[in-house]
Amino acid sequence: MRKSAIIVLTIIMAFTFFGLLYLQIEYLQESIRMRNDKFDEDVKRSLYQISRNLGSVQTKKYLYQELMKDPDKNAYKNPLSKNSPVRKEVVTQHSIKVNHNGTGAINVDITSSVKSTASPIFKAPLQKGNNAIARMSYDMQEEYKKRVLYESNILSEVISEIINTASNEPMHERINFRQLENDIRGELKHNGIELPFQYEVVNKNNKPIYRPAGFIEQKNSSGYPQVIFPNDPPEKYTYLKVYFPTKNQYLYNDNEVRFLVPAILFTLILLITFVIIIVMIFRQKRLSEMKNDFMNNMTHELKTPVSTISLAAQMLKDPAITKSTDVFKHISGVINDETERLSFQVEKVLQMSLFEKQKATLKMKELNVNDVVAHVANTFQIKVEKFNGNLDIDLQATDSTIEADKMHFTNVLFNLLDNAVKYRREDVDLKLLIRTWNNNNKIYISVEDNGLGIKKENLKKIFDRFYRVSTGNRHDVKGFGLGLAYVKKIIEDHNGTIKAESEIGKGTKFIICLPVVKNK
Repeated sequence: MRKSAIIVLTIIMAFTFFGLLYLQIEYLQESIRMRNDKFDEDVKRSLYQISRNLGSVQTKKYLYQELMKDPDKNAYKNPLSKNSPVRKEVVTQHSIKVNHNGTGAINVDITSSVKSTASPIFKAPLQKGNNAIARMSYDMQEEYKKRVLYESNILSEVISEIINTASNEPMHERINFRQLENDIRGELKHNGIELPFQYEVVNKNNKPIYRPAGFIEQKNSSGYPQVIFPNDPPEKYTYLKVYFPTKNQYLYNDNEVRFLVPAILFTLILLITFVIIIVMIFRQKRLSEMKNDFMNNMTHELKTPVSTISLAAQMLKDPAITKSTDVFKHISGVINDETERLSFQVEKVLQMSLFEKQKATLKMKELNVNDVVAHVANTFQIKVEKFNGNLDIDLQATDSTIEADKMHFTNVLFNLLDNAVKYRREDVDLKLLIRTWNNNNKIYISVEDNGLGIKKENLKKIFDRFYRVSTGNRHDVKGFGLGLAYVKKIIEDHNGTIKAESEIGKGTKFIICLPVVKNK
């Protein structure tokens, strides 16, 4: 598949996933917002009803106290005699509604009864000849009107006094704090809210007037305020504030919200999986391209020594060549060098095949690391001397027995030393050092050089397949970027670790850590 097609599909899928995720998150937020608005409305309705109830209780209390101050205000004697021959009970009800600042409302019912004659019609005596009963009925009617007006005046005075003087009373005399919590709980339950809550009574400056025992101050919540007595002057307002510590759990505990959260979670998982798959596709495509380049280069590299060896073999058939010792040695040397080169290329192909397996097939046996290091150093010393270099070893490890595949472990050391020679500095003599030491039942092997060094941004990538550190204008460094990847894989297959430390212009150090075999 072309890279452009993959990019287009990636953009379409990413847009679809992010659009779906956005819609789900938006729907979740809207559901929570609607649930929060309903909760706020129910709480405010409950607190408003509590405020009305408290105002009603206070009004009844002060009204009763005022009317009881002077009993004569309620005792209006009936002008009719009990012995009147014909009486009928007339009941009249008055309702007075008082509004203060457009907020409070007080309803007062007054029931008064008088005895009158059976005649349902009361007429004033229009002329002198009317009988005494008619005059008495008219007088009774006038007296009743006076009584109603008198009682209405009393109520007006009492209500005015309540409005003007109630706000001066201490709050604990106006509110029964013991009953207040039960009232709040009852009103909240009536509106469908059964959450734990805390409350306090504060003044207009938000200073506490009353807090129940066990009250915990809520720092992250503003609470729900409600004016307790709206008929008070604004400068004397007191507020009831209610807090709900578990409000967020309540909002997110709705069935719709609970089912929507997993849906968003699964969408995120799908999105992450999609991203991982796209990354893997691009990585595999890049590896495939690099592998194709590798095979092309490898084909060329294999053809060159094969053709050279073939040409040298044909020259050896010439009798004249065999008679010249120097020419014969030269051709034999070319065949030997090209054979080694061909063997090296084949080894690289074998190394690459290891990466297609989960784990290399290793022939494990006990090895003495110090002995292997000494053997490798002795063999590699000849190559180092060609560049006027020096290879030293420092074998400090006392427990040096490990379980390893001798061939692969030896190749690891040769690869590290070969890299040190490839990336040497031309202006200084090459110096190599191999050290071994023990620490916590582990053996450490370091290969250190004084070469070009590696930049920090490249240091993390040097163990990747096909990755090669740029050497600027130098073109004499051959390779396919498989050496260090092979080294890391072999070390990890031996249950070990490898890391690199480097500084530009000062050299590089590779440190290998492997578990040791304890002597029984």
